[in-house]
Amino acid sequence: MAIQQQHAGQGRVVGKSRYVTPLLENIAAQAQSADSTRSISADIVAALKNNDVIKMGTSEELSGLGSSLVEIANDLSAIAPCCTSTAWVIWNHLCLSHHFCGLLGPAHSRFLESIVNNGELISQGVGPGTSVTGTREGDRVLINGVTTFATGCRYGDWTGVAFVEAGKKALQFVLVDLQHPNVRVDPTWEAMSVRASATDHVYFDDVEVAAAHVVPWAIKDRTVYRDPVHPVIHQRYREDWTALAAMFLGAMASSVAETCLNEITTGSRDRIAIFGTKWIERPLVQVNIGRARALINASADTVYSALQETDDRIDGGINPTEEFYLRQVLAGMQAIQLCDEAMNLMQRILGANGLRESTTFERRYRDFKAMPLHIISHIDRMTEQSGRHALGLDTENPF
Repeated sequence: MAIQQQHAGQGRVVGKSRYVTPLLENIAAQAQSADSTRSISADIVAALKNNDVIKMGTSEELSGLGSSLVEIANDLSAIAPCCTSTAWVIWNHLCLSHHFCGLLGPAHSRFLESIVNNGELISQGVGPGTSVTGTREGDRVLINGVTTFATGCRYGDWTGVAFVEAGKKALQFVLVDLQHPNVRVDPTWEAMSVRASATDHVYFDDVEVAAAHVVPWAIKDRTVYRDPVHPVIHQRYREDWTALAAMFLGAMASSVAETCLNEITTGSRDRIAIFGTKWIERPLVQVNIGRARALINASADTVYSALQETDDRIDGGINPTEEFYLRQVLAGMQAIQLCDEAMNLMQRILGANGLRESTTFERRYRDFKAMPLHIISHIDRMTEQSGRHALGLDTENPF
């Protein structure tokens, strides 16, 4: 049974989902099966494509909903504890949709709008081992190669491809139809976390795309969108997609941890610990639960504060800066780190009996562990860049 959670910090901005609510029970019901089969239910995928949640991050100019970042975070946070793999796919789609709308820009509005109107799902693979080339032939480009870590590709309709033309150095970008007969998905994701996220390899063998849909991709493109003379479809697309992804992931982390803590504190009160001691009366159980509660509160407050600041800036037409960008990614990163500590405390609280009982905590714990390891919110990467900026050095991370 899906539970709509509201965090302790809800007095400010954290709230219930808006669009995905009718699907939550069914998403939760298939979570264990998705985990064991490494595949999200086809019915759930279809229902999500028919739900307005996949249009939340797209502006009204493209027939999207233009939802606030806080609203998007609330819907993602509602899905995450029900089935983190499902949330991972929708999170990836929403973040990439944002990026591609900024990357393709006003000149490709009609193409982007058709994707929105058709309820189509987007993915992209740019992980280690990705290697793609393009060969121009008149008004077409032939795409060949492989992309990796293409989350959601088995469920998707389009995948973003970064490629280099023979004899050239500049990186270029195009959206490729995943239903093209010369596109092949290899289900390589055998990880312990988000098992059904389909973070797989995608192979391209002479896949034809329209040259008119190919655009240049600047390596550090967040600086491009900040330029007030650079045309964008909507002010929201001046915000860096990885910064939004980090904040959304932080919100999802706080929701997963919140749900775990609520289930532990309400469902384990009658447990008996070693030598017949009542679990609920053990002082260190109480201490660690109190500590976890504080960590989760701080996590939600941290990331939702940054989300609200970003919404206010978008509404005010204020272009982002590197300081704003670092504020966003650090908020998401720190929210995840706080929840990581809370999740480890909860594992300690449950003890060996918790492992033996094989509750939903075990699956959620495994899924959660993908969050602090994701490159977008990785503590080592982001703290280094923040430190460089604080010392007056240029940030070096391309995304």
